[in-house]
Amino acid sequence: MAELKTKVHDQDVFEFINEYVTTDQKKKDSVELIHLMQELTGCPPKMWGESMIGFGSYHYKSERSRQEGDWFLVGFSPRKAAISLYVYQGTETQDDLLKELGKFTLGKSCLYVKKLSDIKLDVLSQLIESTVESLQQKFG
Repeated sequence: MAELKTKVHDQDVFEFINEYVTTDQKKKDSVELIHLMQELTGCPPKMWGESMIGFGSYHYKSERSRQEGDWFLVGFSPRKAAISLYVYQGTETQDDLLKELGKFTLGKSCLYVKKLSDIKLDVLSQLIESTVESLQQKFG
């Protein structure tokens, strides 16, 4: 079984943002996301892998394979092309929320936004809360 490469570590989140993020707008959006996600999860931000910031964690075991590991409840990555938001579980309720969110692109396991002003933060908050609730119910 392959070991998951993306793991939590102790790099300072704000140091990462200052070094990695190249635009002032994306830095501002990253700090705003940190405050929002920390407030909604009650968990401090932690670095996961080289460029993801996660909040909280859970241990999963795949039902289809022997894969298992730890992952964050919600998180984001301020990538060059867009901010990747890891806040989506694909539930029917969340699909309804996506219709109200604003301007984004849906990836396989995340949402991509150019800047936070393109989306409604109250809807994003609802997505975050529903993801945390769903994961906690499923994984404890």
